[in-house]
Formats: sequence, C-alpha cells, structure tokens
Amino acid sequence: MIKIAPSILSADFAHLADEVKKVTDAGAEYIHIDVMDGTFVPNITLGSPVVKSLRQTSKAVFDVHLMTEHPETQIEAFAEAGADIITFHVEAAKHPHRIIQQIKAAGCKAGIALNPGTSLAMIEELIADVDMVLIMTVNPGFGGQKFIESQLDKIHMLYHTIQDMGFTCDIEVDGGINPETSKRVREAGANVLVAGSAVYGADDVSEAIKAIRG
Repeated sequence: MIKIAPSILSADFAHLADEVKKVTDAGAEYIHIDVMDGTFVPNITLGSPVVKSLRQTSKAVFDVHLMTEHPETQIEAFAEAGADIITFHVEAAKHPHRIIQQIKAAGCKAGIALNPGTSLAMIEELIADVDMVLIMTVNPGFGGQKFIESQLDKIHMLYHTIQDMGFTCDIEVDGGINPETSKRVREAGANVLVAGSAVYGADDVSEAIKAIRG
C-alpha cells in the first residue's frame, strides 16, 4: 500500500494545526515532520513542543525525521511528544544500532535515512532492525529542491535487498516528489512518499494526494 506523508515544512506555520488537518482530511496517512538543527543541515525548523501541541489536534501517524547532529539526544523528547516513527541519519550517528534500540525502547518505530551521496553499504547491517529506510532524493535542509535522478537506482537496489532477505521494512522517499517523480519512485519500490510543495502548493490538495499516490 502506498502511503502519502505531506511535509509540514511546506505548510503555513501560522496555521499549522489547520494545515495538518487539511492534508489528513484529504487522505494523507502520515504527517512528515522535518526537524532541522542548523548544524547537520543549514536550516532550523521546529522542536518537540510543536509536535506535542499538534499531537493534541491530530490522530495521524507522526513521521518525525531528525536532520540533526547527535540524534540520540532527541529521541525521548519526540517520543514523549507523540511521534509514531522516528528516523535519524546514519551520517549523524556514531552508534546507529544503539539509536535504533533507543527509538524502539521509547515506543516508536525506527527509521534510518541516507543522504544522496551515501551508499546503501552504510546500512547493510541495520536493515533487518529498522521499520523504515528513508532515501533522500534531494540534499536535506530545504524544501522545493529538484529531484536527484541517480537515487532511483538506490531505491531499486534497496527494494531488491529487502525482498531477497525477507525483510519487511518500508521504503520512504523524500525530496522533489510530485505526480511525475512519484510514479518512478513507486516503480523502483518505494511505498511511503513524502511531498511538500506538491501537496501544500496545490489548488486541490485531495487531487494532488491522489495523483502522487498513483
């Protein structure tokens, strides 16, 4: 099943609760929450208090993406705030397996993310232990970037690795997703699609979500 995860990075922050409701009412299963610290990536976004406030207004799956240095220091706060899935970057982790255990101990599903320049070899020993692998199809830090075509091969290789090894984790894709690129990432094997401006910038949010879902 294809799941759509609108990124609130592209939402109107002055009306964030309404923006979350708008996309879930339109059929989105997840809310993708980009957490940036200004160090791992250039931008700064939001913290756990915002997630806690949104949790009081929504029953959607909160898909928290930590684009931060030292992600292990953020796990408990976001879990307590209401995150359902917490994903961290392997590039920011000295002990990624320990962080996966930490996320699960906090009661959340665990995801691990790869930047465009990072090989799948970096997570070969971790795929069996995570619930989701996130392939970045732009360099993280800003919304509205152009899709990096070379990542399609990475998605395809990851899909076949998961199938061949009998694993059950989801493949999430984040960056430059729109109705055109979503078709190609779905064909490559992705089943959780993050979309920001393609959803929040659409005249008809429901139709945009349907088009991305395919």
